[in-house]
Amino acid sequence: MTETLPLFPLGNVLLPGGSLPLHIFEARYRQLVMDLVNEVVPGRRFGVVGIRQGWEVGEDNVDAMYEVGCSAHLDEVQQLPEGRYDITTTGRDRFRLLQLDTEAAPYLMARVEWLPDSTPRQDSEQLRDRLSASARAAQERYVATGLRVEGTNNPDESTDFAELSYALAENCVLAPDDRQELLAETDPVARMREIRSLINRETEFVRRLRAVPAQLSEFAEHAGTN
Repeated sequence: MTETLPLFPLGNVLLPGGSLPLHIFEARYRQLVMDLVNEVVPGRRFGVVGIRQGWEVGEDNVDAMYEVGCSAHLDEVQQLPEGRYDITTTGRDRFRLLQLDTEAAPYLMARVEWLPDSTPRQDSEQLRDRLSASARAAQERYVATGLRVEGTNNPDESTDFAELSYALAENCVLAPDDRQELLAETDPVARMREIRSLINRETEFVRRLRAVPAQLSEFAEHAGTN
């Protein structure tokens, strides 16, 4: 099934269930916020897609975007002076880019197809239980090194298996490329193995370096600006 969405390219990757605060100051995205609030764009929903290089995508380098993105739901809007906004959004569903439109609106539009999970290549309840337990244990070792992501909590025990890999990723400091690989993986069993491997890798990095990396927010005045 295909749909047309407003598109917001970013230098970060939004995952389903993840929280994404944004500071909106550019004219085209101020218009997008107004269109979302006034339901010109239905469902308060737009697409977030990661950028392979840099932090901004113009009409001359749209090929820099990844093929798979995630829809975002507009949760809260705070209006600021000079027409700016602070907004909070939540990741919802994955999509694959099919076609871009730079003329229909002041902001980028895209025709997308939704990307549900696929049937695992190998699967059983016992396998899922083992992978969930080992991934959660890896997360505990990761946190024990001193690594922390502000504003996140350990996933609840009732978290669905297909969503757990994303929830664990939100508790880790991962590079955009790593987050993009998780987003694009449609096999939930393979995705759980992948997040477990990534967490173990990051934990080992810290142990070898005997240092805790600073939060990325410490190096930017505003995170998630457009």
